[in-house]
Amino acid sequence: MTSAERILEYSKVESEEKSGDTLSNWPNNGKIVYTDVSLRYDFTSERVLKDVSFTILPKQKVGIVGRTGAGKTSIISTLFRMYEYKGSICVDDVDVTSVAVELLRSKISIIPQDPVLFSGTIRSNLDPNNEYPDKQLWEALEEVEMKKLVGSLNLTVSEGGSNFSLGQRQLLCLARAIIRNNVILILDEATANVDPQTDSLIQRTIKRKFSDCTVIAIAHRLHTIMDSDNVLVMDSGVAVEYDHPKVLLEKKGMFYNMVKEAGLL
Repeated sequence: MTSAERILEYSKVESEEKSGDTLSNWPNNGKIVYTDVSLRYDFTSERVLKDVSFTILPKQKVGIVGRTGAGKTSIISTLFRMYEYKGSICVDDVDVTSVAVELLRSKISIIPQDPVLFSGTIRSNLDPNNEYPDKQLWEALEEVEMKKLVGSLNLTVSEGGSNFSLGQRQLLCLARAIIRNNVILILDEATANVDPQTDSLIQRTIKRKFSDCTVIAIAHRLHTIMDSDNVLVMDSGVAVEYDHPKVLLEKKGMFYNMVKEAGLL
């Protein structure tokens, strides 16, 4: 009956607005500006983001930290326009609400904490719209050291990628991001659930392949963002600190206390 209830609920969900500009060669720098962004998940609930403002310059590596429920994931949700929000979010000086939502999402790569693969083949998972040549797919698989294991682009992927380990699924998601070659990359603690060897491979590959990209990393483990250009500290939907990690440590504020609690000082 729960399944039936869900189907009835989903049948009433409104379709997303499809209209908007389809810009060519956008974004090409990766500058992101949040101005007074507020978000509620519904009209009756409390705001999960409260007038959040910050600027990420092109090619910067920024970590987002905060305790559970601080609003880290909500920031990413607004960038992808998953929910209606107040305020403005601009990417390369273009307000994201003016851009067709399909274009916006296709131009931002994300490597999630829980990697997602779909039933089909390796090729359909890496390049679902059949946009790239085989050579490019093989090069991406070689970058993540999965070329020998895969063997063929027509290799069958079981439902949810169950015929691959968690680490291998994460590496295939990384290969997918390499193929798209977008200038903005989101990492939702991509290495939180993998073994140390795969963690090291992912971190090395990201530093090498995405050095010219704007990278936003949601960090659950603080050591992964200590070498970032800036760190955004969220607390109860408010951006409480935003600066270079070294500057934040010297201020001895919230970030300093979090790092101290984690035993990294």
